[in-house]
This record gives sequence, structure tokens and C-alpha cells, in this order.
Amino acid sequence: MESFGFSNSCFSVFSKRLKIFSIDRNFFCLILFLLSMSNAGAQEVIPTYSDYMTDNLYLLHPSMAGVASMNQIRLTARQQWFDVEDAPSLQTLSVNGRLNDKIGLGGILFNDKNGNYSKSGAFATFAYHLMFSRSSLDLNQLSFGISAGIIQHRLDQSGFDQFDPLIGDNTTDIYGNMDLGISYYYLDFYAHVAAKNILSVNRELFYSDAVPSNQRKYLFSSGYVIDQLYSAWSFEPSVLVQFREQTEEKAIDVNFKTYMDVDFGQFWGGISYRHGFQTAEYTPEGESTKKQQLRYFTPFVGLDYNRFVFGYTFTYQFSSLVLSNNGFHQLTLGYDFGESRQRYDCKCPAIN
Repeated sequence: MESFGFSNSCFSVFSKRLKIFSIDRNFFCLILFLLSMSNAGAQEVIPTYSDYMTDNLYLLHPSMAGVASMNQIRLTARQQWFDVEDAPSLQTLSVNGRLNDKIGLGGILFNDKNGNYSKSGAFATFAYHLMFSRSSLDLNQLSFGISAGIIQHRLDQSGFDQFDPLIGDNTTDIYGNMDLGISYYYLDFYAHVAAKNILSVNRELFYSDAVPSNQRKYLFSSGYVIDQLYSAWSFEPSVLVQFREQTEEKAIDVNFKTYMDVDFGQFWGGISYRHGFQTAEYTPEGESTKKQQLRYFTPFVGLDYNRFVFGYTFTYQFSSLVLSNNGFHQLTLGYDFGESRQRYDCKCPAIN
């Protein structure tokens, strides 16, 4: 439910409130714009949150299907603003694994709801892994992945007082889209590139002027795991850059993650900061013009216990115009299954 551009789904959050509050149209549109930078967008299929920091890289990068030493299943539940009625929520279920030495497969189910507006869908992934290693312990791997999915959008207009020309009179639409990705791992270094929503789609649920057919977004991420010799601790600085083609909007995540090995598994945690480069200007009554940008701060913690994975993230918004200061909560539950493949001679936690 992440979007940097204008989000029509914000209308669903406010539809019930417009009857109660008298809000200047310009100020209302500004609130919608600012919320869209941190909430669900009608343009987005599966939103880009901080899941990748909680051992859920496949949800973001199709090339990561089957990369890990074991097959993976991950369940996430995200809720925004517990004190706001009909606030955005998201649930995902993903599974991926290695079919043989070179082929990985995966699948994703998701459900995304924001007030009167909701969407759900399923993706299937095929990945191909090329090994350049001199031995099975020396990690040097290039991976390619492609995902194809079906998405259904629904809009409950039963509580609307009047027809909204930005939405139209449709209540549901179904369409398909695809993602492409490349990942490279060399010992403790990694880099990922992904193109999301690569097909141009004319949506039936919204008029074309409200939601453009071009939904393409590009992701680049890279990081390095710093291994402390003869120590249970290791550290992983990383970055993630997002770019939306239609609106040329950009955002960057700066992350730091740390790991501590224990007898039964591993503790991990860290912080992530997201900064959007798009600026919105607004003028409060009686004051000078002000500017605002997308800014998140997300601490996260987790535990690998034998084959189980538990993770929690909390996202706090720095924006001054928000519906609530309670932030966003997300839980991740996971299980690694199947026969473990030989581990590489590196920390590389996403692989080992």
C-alpha cells in the first residue's frame, strides 16, 4: 500500500468523514496527496514496505525465489493506525524453493484493504540461478526471476452519498501484470534490480485520468555483510532506491541490520530510514508556505529459532499532516522446510 503519487484509494478512507467535516478542497487534496506518499496507492500491486529487512526478500525480488539454502514460507500482517477506523491493512503469504540446482519456483498470495477499497491477487515466479563458484563453498551467483500475477480490485460504494467521477460506476476489475528481477551475490556482497508492474494496464475500476496505465516502478538495492572474525556478531548496511517511471518520483531507504548467533538460531534487528524526494507545498491559514516530504523511521527485531522465523517492524511517520501518530505495525512469521543444501563459506544470511 505504498505509493508516492496521488492515491485514489485515499478517497475510500475519507468517504465516510466528508459528511461530518467541512474541509477546504485545496487542503483536503493536500492531505490526500501526503497520505498517498505513505499509504496504499491504486497504482501499486504489492507495496514496497520493509519486509525485505525481516528475511522476506522474495516478496520484493522475483530473482530471490529458491536462493536460500532451504525452502521458505512467510506470512506477514500489516496494520496502519489502530485508532483510525477502516485504516489500511495488508496480508501476504509467500512460498519459494529450489526445484533443482538452477531452477527456483515461488508463489505469493496477498490481500490489501483500505476502507471501501480493497485488492487481492496471486503471483507465480520462475527463477534461474547461474553459479560461477570455484567450489560449493565459494558463493558467486547470478539469478534471474520473472513473476506473473492476477489482481482483482474491488470498491464498495454502498455507503457513498453521491457518484464520484474519479471512480466511475464500476465496483470491480481484474487484470494481470508481471515483475522482472536480477540478483547477484559474491561472498558477503549482494545487489538486486527489479522492474515491477512492467505491463501497461487500462484499469476499469478508475477512469484513465485518475490512474495512469503505466504503473512501472524500478528498485535497486545493495548491501554488504560485515563478518566479525571469531565473533557471534555480524553487521549489514544496505540501501534500497525506488523510482516510479510515470511520475519520476524517487525514494531511498538507508538500512542497518545486525545479527547475533546463538545455540538455537539467531537474533537480529536494526533500523531503516526512508526518504522521499517529492515535495508537497501547503499554506496553513495565517501562516507562510510550508513543505513536506515522505519520511519514515522503521526499527525492526526478529528471531530465527531452529527452522522458525519471527519478525516485528514498527514504522513511524515524521510528516506533520497525518491521520494518526500511532504508526504502522507488522508481524512476520516464517518456516524453512525441506532438505538443507550445503552452506557457503560466508555469512550471507539471505543465502545461508
